[in-house]
Amino acid sequence: MTTNAHLRELGEFLKARRSELSPRTVGLPDTGPRRVPGLRREEVAQLAAISTDYYIRIEQGRVPPSAPVLQTLVGVLHLGDDQRDYVFELAAKDTAPVRRGVQKIQPALRRLLDDLTATPAIVLGRRMDILAWNTLAAALVTDFSVLPDKHRNYVRVLFTDPTLRTLYADWNSVARTTVGMLRKEAAAYPQDARLATLVGELSVRDDDFRTWWGSHQVTAGTVGTKTLHHPVAGDLTLDWDTLTAGTDPDQRLIVWTAEPGSRSHDGLRLLSSWAGTHLDTSTT
Repeated sequence: MTTNAHLRELGEFLKARRSELSPRTVGLPDTGPRRVPGLRREEVAQLAAISTDYYIRIEQGRVPPSAPVLQTLVGVLHLGDDQRDYVFELAAKDTAPVRRGVQKIQPALRRLLDDLTATPAIVLGRRMDILAWNTLAAALVTDFSVLPDKHRNYVRVLFTDPTLRTLYADWNSVARTTVGMLRKEAAAYPQDARLATLVGELSVRDDDFRTWWGSHQVTAGTVGTKTLHHPVAGDLTLDWDTLTAGTDPDQRLIVWTAEPGSRSHDGLRLLSSWAGTHLDTSTT
Protein backbone atom coordinates (compact mmCIF):
# COMPACT_ATOMS: atom_id res chain seq x y z
CA MET A 1 0.00 0.00 0.00
CA THR A 2 1.28 3.43 -0.90
CA THR A 3 1.99 5.76 2.01
CA ASN A 4 0.34 9.17 2.20
CA ALA A 5 0.68 12.31 4.26
CA HIS A 6 -2.11 11.48 6.70
CA LEU A 7 -0.91 7.97 7.46
CA ARG A 8 2.69 9.13 7.83
CA GLU A 9 1.60 11.80 10.30
CA LEU A 10 -0.53 9.26 12.16
CA GLY A 11 2.48 6.96 12.47
CA GLU A 12 4.76 9.76 13.67
CA PHE A 13 2.15 10.85 16.18
CA LEU A 14 1.75 7.36 17.63
CA LYS A 15 5.54 6.98 17.80
CA ALA A 16 5.86 10.27 19.70
CA ARG A 17 3.19 9.27 22.20
CA ARG A 18 4.78 5.84 22.63
CA SER A 19 8.08 7.49 23.52
CA GLU A 20 6.44 9.35 26.41
CA LEU A 21 5.21 6.26 28.28
CA SER A 22 7.12 3.98 30.60
CA PRO A 23 6.37 0.27 31.08
CA ARG A 24 5.25 1.01 34.64
CA THR A 25 2.70 3.54 33.36
CA VAL A 26 0.90 0.87 31.33
CA GLY A 27 1.25 -1.98 33.82
CA LEU A 28 4.24 -3.77 32.31
CA PRO A 29 7.30 -4.90 34.31
CA ASP A 30 10.15 -2.39 34.33
CA THR A 31 13.19 -4.21 32.98
CA GLY A 32 15.66 -1.40 33.64
CA PRO A 33 17.34 1.25 31.46
CA ARG A 34 16.50 1.35 27.74
CA ARG A 35 18.49 2.61 24.78
CA VAL A 36 15.61 4.90 23.81
CA PRO A 37 12.85 6.24 26.10
CA GLY A 38 9.32 4.95 26.05
CA LEU A 39 7.58 1.73 25.17
CA ARG A 40 8.89 -0.67 22.55
CA ARG A 41 6.71 -1.26 19.50
CA GLU A 42 6.23 -4.91 20.44
CA GLU A 43 4.96 -3.83 23.87
CA VAL A 44 2.35 -1.55 22.29
CA ALA A 45 1.33 -4.38 19.96
CA GLN A 46 1.05 -6.76 22.92
CA LEU A 47 -1.15 -4.35 24.87
CA ALA A 48 -3.34 -3.72 21.81
CA ALA A 49 -3.63 -7.45 21.06
CA ILE A 50 -2.34 -7.05 17.50
CA SER A 51 0.75 -8.40 15.78
CA THR A 52 3.99 -6.49 16.07
CA ASP A 53 4.30 -6.46 12.27
CA TYR A 54 0.85 -4.84 11.94
CA TYR A 55 1.72 -2.14 14.46
CA ILE A 56 5.08 -1.47 12.78
CA ARG A 57 3.30 -0.96 9.46
CA ILE A 58 0.88 1.49 11.15
CA GLU A 59 3.79 3.51 12.56
CA GLN A 60 5.48 3.48 9.16
CA GLY A 61 2.36 4.89 7.52
CA ARG A 62 1.97 1.81 5.31
CA VAL A 63 -1.49 0.70 6.42
CA PRO A 64 -4.54 2.48 7.89
CA PRO A 65 -5.63 0.94 11.20
CA SER A 66 -9.21 -0.21 11.56
CA ALA A 67 -11.47 1.81 13.86
CA PRO A 68 -11.47 -0.86 16.62
CA VAL A 69 -7.67 -1.10 16.54
CA LEU A 70 -7.33 2.67 16.63
CA GLN A 71 -9.71 2.90 19.58
CA THR A 72 -7.63 0.28 21.39
CA LEU A 73 -4.43 2.23 20.69
CA VAL A 74 -6.08 5.36 22.11
CA GLY A 75 -6.44 3.52 25.41
CA VAL A 76 -3.03 1.85 25.29
CA LEU A 77 -1.21 5.14 24.66
CA HIS A 78 -3.34 7.08 27.18
CA LEU A 79 -4.47 9.65 24.62
CA GLY A 80 -6.65 12.58 25.67
CA ASP A 81 -9.83 13.70 23.96
CA ASP A 82 -8.13 16.11 21.55
CA GLN A 83 -5.52 13.49 20.68
CA ARG A 84 -8.20 10.82 20.12
CA ASP A 85 -10.10 13.11 17.76
CA TYR A 86 -6.86 13.89 15.95
CA VAL A 87 -5.89 10.28 15.23
CA PHE A 88 -9.37 9.38 14.04
CA GLU A 89 -9.36 12.41 11.76
CA LEU A 90 -6.01 11.37 10.30
CA ALA A 91 -7.11 7.77 9.78
CA ALA A 92 -10.32 8.76 7.99
CA LYS A 93 -8.95 11.43 5.63
CA ASP A 94 -9.19 11.31 1.86
CA THR A 95 -5.78 12.49 0.74
CA ALA A 96 -6.72 13.89 -2.67
CA PRO A 97 -5.49 17.49 -2.85
CA VAL A 98 -8.20 20.15 -2.87
CA ARG A 99 -7.81 23.61 -4.37
CA ARG A 100 -9.13 26.27 -2.01
CA GLY A 101 -9.65 29.92 -2.77
CA VAL A 102 -8.62 32.90 -0.67
CA GLN A 103 -10.72 33.12 2.47
CA LYS A 104 -12.87 36.17 3.05
CA ILE A 105 -14.55 36.90 6.36
CA GLN A 106 -18.18 35.83 6.50
CA PRO A 107 -20.57 38.84 6.48
CA ALA A 108 -22.25 37.79 9.72
CA LEU A 109 -18.88 37.58 11.47
CA ARG A 110 -17.95 40.96 10.03
CA ARG A 111 -21.07 42.55 11.54
CA LEU A 112 -20.52 40.86 14.87
CA LEU A 113 -16.89 41.95 14.95
CA ASP A 114 -17.86 45.56 14.22
CA ASP A 115 -20.36 45.50 17.11
CA LEU A 116 -17.75 44.32 19.65
CA THR A 117 -16.44 47.74 20.61
CA ALA A 118 -15.61 46.88 24.24
CA THR A 119 -14.28 43.35 23.63
CA PRO A 120 -11.03 42.45 21.84
CA ALA A 121 -11.77 40.02 19.01
CA ILE A 122 -10.14 38.57 15.89
CA VAL A 123 -11.30 36.19 13.18
CA LEU A 124 -8.95 33.34 12.30
CA GLY A 125 -9.17 31.28 9.15
CA ARG A 126 -7.32 28.25 7.82
CA ARG A 127 -3.74 27.76 9.09
CA MET A 128 -4.66 30.42 11.74
CA ASP A 129 -4.49 33.28 9.22
CA ILE A 130 -5.81 36.54 10.67
CA LEU A 131 -8.79 37.46 8.48
CA ALA A 132 -10.06 40.44 10.48
CA TRP A 133 -9.85 42.12 13.88
CA ASN A 134 -11.36 45.00 15.80
CA THR A 135 -9.57 48.06 17.12
CA LEU A 136 -9.37 46.77 20.67
CA ALA A 137 -7.69 43.52 19.52
CA ALA A 138 -5.07 45.58 17.69
CA ALA A 139 -4.51 47.60 20.86
CA LEU A 140 -4.29 44.45 22.99
CA VAL A 141 -2.02 42.28 20.82
CA THR A 142 -0.41 44.23 17.95
CA ASP A 143 -1.43 46.54 15.12
CA PHE A 144 -2.20 43.92 12.47
CA SER A 145 -2.85 46.62 9.86
CA VAL A 146 0.88 47.36 9.51
CA LEU A 147 1.64 43.74 8.56
CA PRO A 148 1.71 42.64 4.90
CA ASP A 149 -1.29 40.46 4.05
CA LYS A 150 0.89 37.35 3.67
CA HIS A 151 2.32 37.83 7.17
CA ARG A 152 -1.05 38.13 8.91
CA ASN A 153 -0.92 34.77 10.58
CA TYR A 154 -1.29 34.36 14.33
CA VAL A 155 1.38 31.69 14.70
CA ARG A 156 3.86 33.69 12.64
CA VAL A 157 3.21 36.87 14.63
CA LEU A 158 3.56 34.99 17.91
CA PHE A 159 7.01 33.67 16.97
CA THR A 160 8.41 36.64 15.03
CA ASP A 161 7.16 39.73 16.90
CA PRO A 162 9.44 40.19 19.95
CA THR A 163 6.87 42.32 21.77
CA LEU A 164 4.55 39.31 22.11
CA ARG A 165 7.22 37.43 24.08
CA THR A 166 6.93 40.06 26.81
CA LEU A 167 3.19 40.64 26.36
CA TYR A 168 2.23 37.12 27.44
CA ALA A 169 3.20 36.33 31.03
CA ASP A 170 3.76 32.68 30.03
CA TRP A 171 4.77 32.98 26.40
CA ASN A 172 6.17 29.44 26.31
CA SER A 173 2.84 27.91 27.27
CA VAL A 174 0.87 30.13 24.87
CA ALA A 175 3.25 29.43 21.99
CA ARG A 176 3.40 25.69 22.59
CA THR A 177 -0.40 25.47 22.70
CA THR A 178 -0.61 27.45 19.48
CA VAL A 179 1.80 25.06 17.77
CA GLY A 180 -0.46 22.19 18.88
CA MET A 181 -3.42 24.00 17.33
CA LEU A 182 -1.51 24.45 14.06
CA ARG A 183 -0.56 20.77 14.08
CA LYS A 184 -4.28 19.95 14.25
CA GLU A 185 -4.85 22.28 11.28
CA ALA A 186 -2.20 20.39 9.34
CA ALA A 187 -4.17 17.16 9.79
CA ALA A 188 -7.14 18.77 8.07
CA TYR A 189 -5.12 20.19 5.16
CA PRO A 190 -1.91 18.17 4.64
CA GLN A 191 -1.60 19.37 1.03
CA ASP A 192 -1.74 23.08 1.98
CA ALA A 193 1.38 24.60 0.41
CA ARG A 194 1.11 27.85 2.40
CA LEU A 195 0.91 25.93 5.67
CA ALA A 196 3.95 23.87 4.68
CA THR A 197 5.84 27.08 3.84
CA LEU A 198 4.89 28.60 7.19
CA VAL A 199 6.06 25.52 9.11
CA GLY A 200 9.31 25.42 7.15
CA GLU A 201 10.03 29.12 7.73
CA LEU A 202 9.34 29.00 11.47
CA SER A 203 11.27 25.74 11.89
CA VAL A 204 14.35 27.43 10.44
CA ARG A 205 13.91 30.69 12.36
CA ASP A 206 12.96 29.40 15.80
CA ASP A 207 14.38 26.48 17.80
CA ASP A 208 11.34 26.31 20.08
CA PHE A 209 8.94 26.06 17.17
CA ARG A 210 11.04 23.33 15.55
CA THR A 211 11.15 21.33 18.79
CA TRP A 212 7.45 21.70 19.57
CA TRP A 213 6.37 20.94 16.01
CA GLY A 214 8.50 17.81 16.09
CA SER A 215 6.85 16.63 19.31
CA HIS A 216 3.56 16.04 17.42
CA GLN A 217 1.43 17.37 20.26
CA VAL A 218 -2.07 18.53 19.31
CA THR A 219 -4.76 20.61 20.98
CA ALA A 220 -8.15 21.93 19.97
CA GLY A 221 -7.41 25.20 21.78
CA THR A 222 -10.96 26.54 21.98
CA VAL A 223 -11.03 28.14 25.45
CA GLY A 224 -8.57 29.28 28.07
CA THR A 225 -7.23 32.03 30.31
CA LYS A 226 -4.19 34.19 29.62
CA THR A 227 -2.29 36.71 31.68
CA LEU A 228 -0.80 39.65 29.80
CA HIS A 229 1.65 42.36 30.81
CA HIS A 230 0.30 45.21 28.70
CA PRO A 231 2.34 48.42 28.37
CA VAL A 232 -0.79 50.62 28.48
CA ALA A 233 -3.42 48.67 30.45
CA GLY A 234 -1.08 46.96 32.91
CA ASP A 235 -1.49 43.34 33.98
CA LEU A 236 -4.61 41.71 32.52
CA THR A 237 -6.10 38.30 33.20
CA LEU A 238 -8.43 37.51 30.32
CA ASP A 239 -10.61 34.55 29.43
CA TRP A 240 -10.73 33.69 25.75
CA ASP A 241 -13.33 31.72 23.87
CA THR A 242 -13.96 30.57 20.31
CA LEU A 243 -17.10 30.84 18.20
CA THR A 244 -17.15 28.92 14.91
CA ALA A 245 -19.02 30.30 11.90
CA GLY A 246 -21.87 28.01 10.89
CA THR A 247 -21.48 29.09 7.27
CA ASP A 248 -17.76 28.30 7.22
CA PRO A 249 -16.33 26.03 9.95
CA ASP A 250 -12.82 27.18 8.97
CA GLN A 251 -13.56 30.67 10.33
CA ARG A 252 -13.43 31.22 14.10
CA LEU A 253 -14.14 34.33 16.13
CA ILE A 254 -11.76 34.60 19.10
CA VAL A 255 -12.85 36.93 21.91
CA TRP A 256 -11.08 38.03 25.10
CA THR A 257 -13.19 39.01 28.12
CA ALA A 258 -12.62 39.93 31.76
CA GLU A 259 -14.68 39.44 34.88
CA PRO A 260 -16.95 42.51 35.32
CA GLY A 261 -15.71 44.81 38.06
CA SER A 262 -12.23 43.29 38.03
CA ARG A 263 -8.94 45.11 37.57
CA SER A 264 -8.65 43.50 34.15
CA HIS A 265 -12.12 44.70 33.13
CA ASP A 266 -11.12 48.25 34.06
CA GLY A 267 -7.89 47.77 32.13
CA LEU A 268 -9.80 46.85 28.96
CA ARG A 269 -11.92 50.01 29.31
CA LEU A 270 -8.76 52.06 29.66
CA LEU A 271 -7.27 50.36 26.63
CA SER A 272 -10.41 50.99 24.60
CA SER A 273 -10.20 54.71 25.37
CA TRP A 274 -6.50 54.77 24.47
CA ALA A 275 -7.08 52.87 21.20
CA GLY A 276 -9.70 55.38 20.08
CA THR A 277 -7.05 58.10 19.87
CA HIS A 278 -3.91 56.13 19.00
CA LEU A 279 -4.97 53.49 16.44
CA ASP A 280 -6.53 53.49 12.99
CA THR A 281 -9.97 51.89 13.30
CA SER A 282 -9.67 49.97 10.01
CA THR A 283 -9.82 46.21 10.60
CA THR A 284 -8.77 44.57 7.32
